Amino acid sequence: MKIKSVIVASMMMPAVAMAWPWSTDMMNQPNIKPQEGAMLDFPERSIPIAGMPTQIADREASRNIKNPVQATAESVNTGRTLFKIYCAACHGQTGAAESPVSSKIGAIALNDDYVQDSLTEGWLWGTITFGSYVMPAYGVPQGKRGSNDLTVEERWHVVNYMKHGLVKDAAAATKTAAK
Repeated sequence: MKIKSVIVASMMMPAVAMAWPWSTDMMNQPNIKPQEGAMLDFPERSIPIAGMPTQIADREASRNIKNPVQATAESVNTGRTLFKIYCAACHGQTGAAESPVSSKIGAIALNDDYVQDSLTEGWLWGTITFGSYVMPAYGVPQGKRGSNDLTVEERWHVVNYMKHGLVKDAAAATKTAAK
């Protein structure tokens, strides 16, 4: 019986230690909440970051937007990585709508002639930003539909990959699979 009480007491020891006054919760520390108090000057040598705000109301309004991000090799590679993370689950690794989910949700092939020749970069960016019938939005602020996972610039990188790298990658994958 004495052994049982020693075991129970040793198991209770961490709980007892955490109840002491010196074990304060980090959440209850003195701190300054956002938008609280006077705004301080930026630290010396800080670097401002310029963003590209979204000023478009919906997907239709984005049709004629010009892509502000040049389609460099770095941009296409960044877009490739983001495509594989966010888009490949539905549109497939090569953009040919070959994933198991594609046929169930009606995902379109992004490497076909219609998408590559007919849809503008602005329209593709708008579709990523605002979503479509089944596709979630990746640029609408929280509280609305979408996850807001991609910044404005990241969405343009994905568009650069879709327009300047996806077809080449799909052709290379088909060639490799044929061997």
